[in-house]
Amino acid sequence: MSLISPEAKERFFKAGYRIVGNHSAVEICHWTKESLRKGRVCYKEKFYGIKSHRCLEMTPALVWCTHKCKFCWRPLEFTVLGEPKPDDPKEIVEGCIEARRLLLTGFKGFDKVDKKKWEEANKPTHAAISLAGEPTLYPKISELIEEFHKRSMTTFLVTNGTRPDRLSSLEEEPTQLYISLCAPDEKTYLEVSNPLIPDGWKKLNESLELMKSFNCRKVIRLTLVKGLNLKNPEKYAKLILKAEPDFLEPKAYMWVGESQKRLPKEAMPSMEDIRNFAKELSSHTGYKIKNEDLASRVVLLAKK
Repeated sequence: MSLISPEAKERFFKAGYRIVGNHSAVEICHWTKESLRKGRVCYKEKFYGIKSHRCLEMTPALVWCTHKCKFCWRPLEFTVLGEPKPDDPKEIVEGCIEARRLLLTGFKGFDKVDKKKWEEANKPTHAAISLAGEPTLYPKISELIEEFHKRSMTTFLVTNGTRPDRLSSLEEEPTQLYISLCAPDEKTYLEVSNPLIPDGWKKLNESLELMKSFNCRKVIRLTLVKGLNLKNPEKYAKLILKAEPDFLEPKAYMWVGESQKRLPKEAMPSMEDIRNFAKELSSHTGYKIKNEDLASRVVLLAKK
């Protein structure tokens, strides 16, 4: 029996998601489509070498999350707290690869699609464990990462940091660990992230403290919303410096999806806003600006 409501299933299906097993899902990312049709790639390819057309975007916890962030582009009315009864990690990986293959079938007939790229896309080399929900709520997240690695795939794990216990107990580290830091202080955190747990800020700070102990590549992403959390770079800097990530990604909130019902279009920062904020972060942290991507309105800062 599925753990996702029929209403949620229908909404996610119409949005292009395919549900795998009882609690996982996969989707063809916008940038996978762009790479196949136009040769345009995601900033993750530009910054880290991840091939956009071979990136499998998935989640092992589709409707489970500890936050209801104002800037989230997903339908939040289906969000539930807790964690799913876990499906087998191997079955999730195989199911996601197959579901993605079926979603890609329709692209083969397009004249503008690069056929060689399409063939490669059917054999993903990377998994973005980030699509929706909070991935660390899946109890077997370490085994899931391991299953992807067994297939010689790289992995990016994106977490909101509210399960430091899961991070500390990972036996298999991802290729790259992202922690989303979307507030410079607790008051802003409560306003922006709408946590469903009472000690979310405390747990996020525990995860930041824990970050420096990881051997994999480490990134802090800041999704910045004008009028909400695009402020106090010096406070963000203090939180960043205790985490000691390799990279920082200050990124503009994009006015897309369900977030349009919660935020005005003016809440979306310009590229210039992000550049200026990145300069402030650089001056407070010592991290150097290394790259940027205009389409996604994101700047990359590096520790070295």
